[in-house]
Amino acid sequence: MLDLEAYKTSFLSFMEAQLPQKEPRNLYEPIEYILQLGGKRLRPVLVLMSADIFGGGREKAMNAALAIEIFHNFSLVHDDIMDDAPLRRGKQTVHEKWDINTGILSGDAMLINAYQLFENYPAEHFKPLAKLFTKTAMEVCEGQQYDVDFEERDDVTIEEYLKMIEYKTAVLVGAALKMGAIVSNASEEVQDKIYEFGRLLGIAFQIQDDYLDSFGDQAVFGKQIGGDIIENKKTYLYLKALELADSSSADQLRHLYTISPEEPLSKIETAKQIFEDSGAKSATTEKIKAYTEEAFKHLEQMQVSETGKKFLKEFGTNLMNRKM
Repeated sequence: MLDLEAYKTSFLSFMEAQLPQKEPRNLYEPIEYILQLGGKRLRPVLVLMSADIFGGGREKAMNAALAIEIFHNFSLVHDDIMDDAPLRRGKQTVHEKWDINTGILSGDAMLINAYQLFENYPAEHFKPLAKLFTKTAMEVCEGQQYDVDFEERDDVTIEEYLKMIEYKTAVLVGAALKMGAIVSNASEEVQDKIYEFGRLLGIAFQIQDDYLDSFGDQAVFGKQIGGDIIENKKTYLYLKALELADSSSADQLRHLYTISPEEPLSKIETAKQIFEDSGAKSATTEKIKAYTEEAFKHLEQMQVSETGKKFLKEFGTNLMNRKM
């Protein structure tokens, strides 16, 4: 039976069992803290789901699922240091609760621990898992650097932005699904297809996050609408508006993204109006749809049970229809 909540519950039980208190506490306590802060646990759930769909069983995939969750949280610890962020999931970030040196060192230990978990697999699984993980980890770092670079640039293209979100977000979704296929001994062709399904869905997911940040339901979204506009983030919506808007509106939008007013409501509303009037809003929803449909094409070509295919399609559809 394929059940996302059941995957999450079984994963959390496994993770808790793997977090015995170790010494020195100043190294391991921050790791336990960040891993227990919550979150959707989407990536480890995808590993377990994939393993079940391809016949390996979720128990075989637990260590890979934990590895990808630890890596994801390691990246958050270091991202928060780079962004000087005070909060993560409504709680103090690791470097705020402890200090920057602790955040760096505990993050480093998390990355090493993620690799250690692959040692629990036989050689025929260890090598492809480690190879995929190394490739993915490097791409995530590259994506983060692109993101940092874009903050200082006024000439970011849509193609560059799509590459950034692919590396920073989407490759980890693809890798999670492929790991489940690897431990289940799926063919290389199937492994590649499920990776592409996840990668494309991951890109659609991130573009939709951009969209919901401006046009989502605040009551459902759980945070202030327009956060990306306030922070002058060059999202797909922004870049598409510059491409489609008349010169006057494009200049106005560029100006808006150079200011940080104490009361940002007017800035948010003006930017959203330009997004809408230029056609960028509708173009963004079309792009989300295009990436999702492309992901489903890879799914249709995959040798997998009809039950598994139906579940993956429902999962992708629900992900794209979310309001938060």
